[in-house]
Amino acid sequence: MKPLEGLLVLDFSIFLAGPLCALRLGDLGARVIKIERPDTGDLCRHLYISNLELDGDSTLFHSINRNKESFTANFKDAAELARAKKLIEHADVMICNFRPGVMKKLGLDYESVRKINPRVVYGAVTGYGNEGPWVEKPGQDLLVQALSGITWLTGDGGDDMPPVPMGLAVADMFAGHALVQGILACLIRRATTNEGGLVETSLLEAVTDFQFEVLTTHLNDGGKLPDRSHFGNAHAYLGAPYGIYHTSDGWLAIAMNPLDKLADLLDVPALKNVSRADTFDRRDELKHALADRLRTRTTGHWKSILEPADVWCAEVLDWPGLLQHEAFRILNMTRTITSSGGHTMRSLACPIRIDGARPLYDRGAPQLGAHTQQIINEFSL
Repeated sequence: MKPLEGLLVLDFSIFLAGPLCALRLGDLGARVIKIERPDTGDLCRHLYISNLELDGDSTLFHSINRNKESFTANFKDAAELARAKKLIEHADVMICNFRPGVMKKLGLDYESVRKINPRVVYGAVTGYGNEGPWVEKPGQDLLVQALSGITWLTGDGGDDMPPVPMGLAVADMFAGHALVQGILACLIRRATTNEGGLVETSLLEAVTDFQFEVLTTHLNDGGKLPDRSHFGNAHAYLGAPYGIYHTSDGWLAIAMNPLDKLADLLDVPALKNVSRADTFDRRDELKHALADRLRTRTTGHWKSILEPADVWCAEVLDWPGLLQHEAFRILNMTRTITSSGGHTMRSLACPIRIDGARPLYDRGAPQLGAHTQQIINEFSL
């Protein structure tokens, strides 16, 4: 039995943060019904990150809406809105991620919903919280990254080097995971109190929390700004040798390691007798010396020297290298799923194992409204 089996989640959200939260709850056993507009559905159906599509929808939509059912409702129609509210009577969890005020206009804000179902755990994601000058700003991942300071941590430093966003929608993803944590906590509390609760987060709060290690340092070191290495930056707050280095046939990542040890193993005298302060103050100089040496031989050659000496290092893989590696394949992290339109696609599996087993699913994302009539009949809506 999956941990959340028997729970009903209504996913009113669109794009990424909310649907990702619902996805994970579904992976853990909850039944997830996606509530969509009958004309266009979740706008993510048409947000393409490649030219691929399945059942007329983007692969992005399929990746974050697998294992869900689709129920359509036009909230401008009083009868259909009433039908959605009747469905809420049966829900354990409700998720939304619209701008503040949107759900209240529909009579679907938390205060309204708790009158319909006092036991519901209501999860809401916004871009920047519920008040303040950014409330009406679009809650979009790149914009949030730009405002959060995180773009000054990635990429090489230097006066002419730009801020660099992360190549993933990290604000959305971390907000979705934070919402999962809050919802699970409220479900545990509900087991004792029989009352639901309101769980809220925002993209800005989530991506700020994501930076907690380095931002805490900034708050306590007199407000010093991040200092990216001018060469091979991998962490704005760590000194040499931390970084990624070119070898004669690829790339090698080297993490926190004693420079004296590397100096002996790699025959790089410039790394000997370096003070702790100099590992940061002279990091570009030291990293260049290390890079010049590593460039002379293959990644495999250097690994054969460093790994037996317990030096923290790893080859830098691309996706084919990862997917074909035995260490990854043994994790069984990919699955073939079938959409409600009958098409198959490869998908990633849930990264969590429960009682030694990974939660399994074979159902892909639903076509728009594919389960509407079935749900109407089931719940007598």
